[in-house]
Amino acid sequence: MRKQIWPFLAGLSAFLVLILFWYLNKSPVTEEVSIPVPKGQYVDAGELLHLTEVLSNDALAGRGIGTPGGEAAEGFLRKRFETLGLTKIGESYEHPFTVLPPADAEEGAPTHGTNLIGIIEGNAPGQGKMLAITAHYDHLGVIDGEIYNGADDNASGAAALIAVATWFTRHKPEHDILFALIDGEEHGFLGSRELVRSGAVDMARVALNMNFDMVSRSDVNELYVSGTYHSPGLIPLVEQVAADAPVNLIMGHDRPEQEHDDWTLGSDHAAFYEAGIPFLYFGVEDHPDYHQPTDDFDKIPVGFFVNSADTLVMAAIAADESLDTLDLTLREKEPGPETE
Repeated sequence: MRKQIWPFLAGLSAFLVLILFWYLNKSPVTEEVSIPVPKGQYVDAGELLHLTEVLSNDALAGRGIGTPGGEAAEGFLRKRFETLGLTKIGESYEHPFTVLPPADAEEGAPTHGTNLIGIIEGNAPGQGKMLAITAHYDHLGVIDGEIYNGADDNASGAAALIAVATWFTRHKPEHDILFALIDGEEHGFLGSRELVRSGAVDMARVALNMNFDMVSRSDVNELYVSGTYHSPGLIPLVEQVAADAPVNLIMGHDRPEQEHDDWTLGSDHAAFYEAGIPFLYFGVEDHPDYHQPTDDFDKIPVGFFVNSADTLVMAAIAADESLDTLDLTLREKEPGPETE
């Protein structure tokens, strides 16, 4: 059904935001859903689904960068960081950045985005290699009066990141783990590029980036992981996880000859790859609702999503345990096509 945004939602009133804060923190709505919710081995299924549903609610108007809905989503996620007690970098979890309008734009004011960054400390805080886990929380906003809720893209990845962080707050990692919820991905990876170049994080310590983007929808129980073509030393790690994963974890979508099916530069991991940092990008293949106003929460197969999130926790555990012994060598980048 085509959804026309109500005029009063365009401003996302303070009253509505307060109602949504209440909604986020009440009992998980999944308790009222008639379909059975599987029990996750590593994640709290109810919390995972509840957060995804809240982030993809019509009231957030598609979480566009610099919009009231995007700011409300950032507020919900910041509250999760606070509740989990992640260590701040600086004085706040919030790391704002400014986006200037295109040079050829006839009008327009700068847009402000916000990355959320926190750390769960390992056995030697501030020292040694660090694992960086990322997921973007922004989406397309409202286009021609229709709300693009982005439930799979990428409310699912943001909620999965919170689930992984929750696990590690209860099971201390060996290494510091950086958790970054990224803004502005849909407009050219603005937040991740800002994160890599800003100096807020010591990127020299980041040994591996794990990026979650679209991890909730598959009718054939398949979750892809890209990056092993560029870093073959990561293949044993992925094979280890795949052997016990509750989904079919498949390596691929990262070879130059695949052209548009090569996801190497397809999400926020691109900023890390361009900085010489190996990556593992987890995501599902495109579906008919990708970048459509129909990418809604009720389209998500909850069983697959919970199993997918469990798999992401398993991958993060395995990466943390083997970070000092992994061969993280990047394959030399192949030259692009010659220009005539």
